[in-house]
Amino acid sequence: MTEQPYTPISQVSKDANNMVAPTTDTKKIKQTAPDTPNPIFTKVQQNCRISAEQLKRYSDPDELPTDTRTAPDLDVGFGQQRALKALHTALDIKASGYHVFAAGENGLGKRTVISRLLTRIAADAPTPDDWVYVHNFTDPRTPLALRLPADQASLLQQQVNNLWQQAKKRLSQRFRSDQYQSKIEAIKNSTHQKESHAYDALNAEGKQYDLALTFRSFDNKAVFVHPSQLPTESNSDDDKQIKIPSNHKDSERLNDSEKVNILSNKDNERKENQDSTYGNNEYEAELNNFVQKNHMQKRLSQLTIALEQLEDEANDEIEALHRSIAQRALQPLFTPIYEQFATHPLVVAYLKAVFDDMVTHVERIVNGDDEEFVTAVLATTPSRYAVNVIVSDTPDSGAPVVFEDLPTHLNLLGHVEQITQLGTVTTDVSMIRAGALHRANGGYLLLEASHVLEHPYAWQGLKRALQSRKIKLSSLEQMLTLTGSLSLSPAPIDLDIKVILLGEADLYYELLELEPEFDAVFKVRADFHDDVPRTIEHELALVAKMADIIDYADLYPFDSSAQATLLEHLSLQAEEQDRLSLHSDLLIKLLHESNRHARLNNETMVTADHVTQAIDDMDERSGYLRDLYWDELKNGQQLIQTQGDAIGQVNALTVVSYADSEFGMPARLTAVIQPNIGTGEILDIERDVDLGGSLHAKGMLIMTSYLRALFSQHHALNFSASLAFEQSYAQIDGDSATVSEGCALLSALANVPINQSLAITGSMNQLGEVQAVGGINAKIAGFFDACREQELTGDQGVVIPMANVKQLMLRDDIIDAVNRGKFHIYGVYTLSEALTLMTGLPIDTMNKKGRYRKDTLFGKVLSRLMLWDENQESTDDIDDEKSKKKAKKKRKEKRQKKEDKRIKEKRKGEKSNERNSGESNKQSDAKPIDDTLNDSQTTAIDEDDN
Repeated sequence: MTEQPYTPISQVSKDANNMVAPTTDTKKIKQTAPDTPNPIFTKVQQNCRISAEQLKRYSDPDELPTDTRTAPDLDVGFGQQRALKALHTALDIKASGYHVFAAGENGLGKRTVISRLLTRIAADAPTPDDWVYVHNFTDPRTPLALRLPADQASLLQQQVNNLWQQAKKRLSQRFRSDQYQSKIEAIKNSTHQKESHAYDALNAEGKQYDLALTFRSFDNKAVFVHPSQLPTESNSDDDKQIKIPSNHKDSERLNDSEKVNILSNKDNERKENQDSTYGNNEYEAELNNFVQKNHMQKRLSQLTIALEQLEDEANDEIEALHRSIAQRALQPLFTPIYEQFATHPLVVAYLKAVFDDMVTHVERIVNGDDEEFVTAVLATTPSRYAVNVIVSDTPDSGAPVVFEDLPTHLNLLGHVEQITQLGTVTTDVSMIRAGALHRANGGYLLLEASHVLEHPYAWQGLKRALQSRKIKLSSLEQMLTLTGSLSLSPAPIDLDIKVILLGEADLYYELLELEPEFDAVFKVRADFHDDVPRTIEHELALVAKMADIIDYADLYPFDSSAQATLLEHLSLQAEEQDRLSLHSDLLIKLLHESNRHARLNNETMVTADHVTQAIDDMDERSGYLRDLYWDELKNGQQLIQTQGDAIGQVNALTVVSYADSEFGMPARLTAVIQPNIGTGEILDIERDVDLGGSLHAKGMLIMTSYLRALFSQHHALNFSASLAFEQSYAQIDGDSATVSEGCALLSALANVPINQSLAITGSMNQLGEVQAVGGINAKIAGFFDACREQELTGDQGVVIPMANVKQLMLRDDIIDAVNRGKFHIYGVYTLSEALTLMTGLPIDTMNKKGRYRKDTLFGKVLSRLMLWDENQESTDDIDDEKSKKKAKKKRKEKRQKKEDKRIKEKRKGEKSNERNSGESNKQSDAKPIDDTLNDSQTTAIDEDDN
């Protein structure tokens, strides 16, 4: 008989107390099991049991301050000496590229530590210079950047504002004074007199040719006409005076082709019947008069040009008067400012440019009809004379320390604002806005690396500024839209800064790989630790950190018991008895919530009970998914067996992590064997359906290699197997189930039951050594809660790697159950120890011949392998006998066919020899043939029977 493989238990029943009742197969197994434990099992159990004292490390309240008010002073660099050393190295080197990437998990308080350190260093550093942007009178599109000592920028801005107010007032007074008006009238009168004299002289010259100078009424244009064409009310030609209108500007010359008939008053009454001789004389006189008039008209054109020059000279004289008045009015205002900024040549040059511009445009300033010289909205001076203070610091205030929480391209490098009026977009020097690099120039700038990478062009702009060591404002709109819109291009500002990027280590490695120039810009990496060794000195330092947070948040003081409870919880977060977590966010949350419970209880001192309540509240808030799982366990939807025995079935310990929720839970792991199929292949169902991660697959392959190395030297692996986590529908990763998978598989191979009262976790290497795993406290708590739901029997417990014992920081209720013998925790070094605890059998004891004893687990595995092989051989023998009989039968049938053919040929020969024989003879000959066939057939069946 071929032995059938054992099928894992799939049907369970529960009584009224939710106790798991073993199936029929399980009852048979328990009945056949020995009543007395194996001595090897007893010895292993004693050696591997973990005492209650090893399950948690407590802090002694007597070694801590009475309350946080008496705590020692806080050391800013507590626990982060490596990071601070890297920071000091970067700050001491002034070369390009020595900026810092502070790597560490979120919540460690990196920004707080660095800010406090930089604040101390910056307090003794020199105060950086001020920077202002002013109008460039030579190239208005490129504003000038002026550098001044600390606090001088505001002073310059104030002085220029006052200068504008005084200048406008004084100029208005000067240009409205009687003295100015009299000078202007004198210039105008002098010019008018010169024009009158010129017209009089030209008129006198015209009289010689019997021509008079007059102005046409419809266009006020000067022309020469015959005296008879003058208005009738005018005086005689000798007494007439030429009147020059005040608004006369110029005169036009007559067209040379124009023919003008000039007739004098004396010849108006000429007769039409004059003879031809007299007519010829008259024509010559008229022609002569026309030539003279044309000559005088040319003289008039020359006079017009001269008069225009005269007017230009008058205008120049007026402008010179304006400049002279402006210079005399403004010089006393500018002189004190020149002297005040005499040590800054660029500032003095700018002030002189302002002086020259005011003198040049004094008329526009006084008239106030030009937008460039009108005070802008929300400003005290026109944008043309505005001093835009980009950055200004108080003297002796040290270097700036700036943290930019929104590091966009505009917020980092600054930008130029624009204003839209009636559809027109305008900007000026007063709309230049500073960025974080401007504010931190000469000091230190802190940035979150992930925030910088979130915003377009922010990283490129920061990198360009740090490499060039200059802050150059650029239009982000032009880069995004690729348009050529006109905008200001301010002059770049020199940059002297140290930038510290804050981020996680994974982000640092990604930038190092994907950004070729990252290492050239951020040459220093400062690693922040997650925890510190748990010594009394570090405990006191953490109490000082608590006191600092309490003072800052104005919380109640914490007594020594509360401090001890907090330190124990920090060790739990560090998952190490001898380590303390440095996560500031968690500590701040605990302090605030503990303070709340003290306030609700009307107490002014926070105690251990308040801290415990706060921890329980936080655990309850994040335990929604865990409660759903326990509800399924109570309702029987989750099949977990914490009592009895089962073959090929193990309670594995897992950790479920989702967002900020993390809890442990047991999971049923089953193994199924298919004998005589395959060569030791193990099917990982989780991996094949893409629910298992790469680390889980690695653990499975390690376990497979271990089993092959273990048994292949003794016997061929003539089986295949499959492993699966039952009722698992989420992603599984990690190699912490390797030991439990090995236990389930060996149990199924040996057909040996596993104690379901024990759960197991642990990683394993190819040598069978058990290695440490993560989340050990949550895993133990998860199985303890499951056992408590199904009643603690005193036999339940967990098997963990011995390397994890130092990481145990269990709950007090679990420790109490261990003390009372209701729950047990075992630590193992090898897979053999784990199998002994789970099965109660010796694992790999050998006899004198170097073979595994039959009563050991490995011996049972080899026995089953050989049994499967024997069954396979017997099956093969039966198959060989059947094939031999079939071949023999085929040979006989072939011989029979040959014999039939021979007899048929013989009959044909006899028919040819006995042609004259009758039909009766043929019948008599046929009977022996039939008898022969019957005899041959009988012989074949007999042989076949034999």
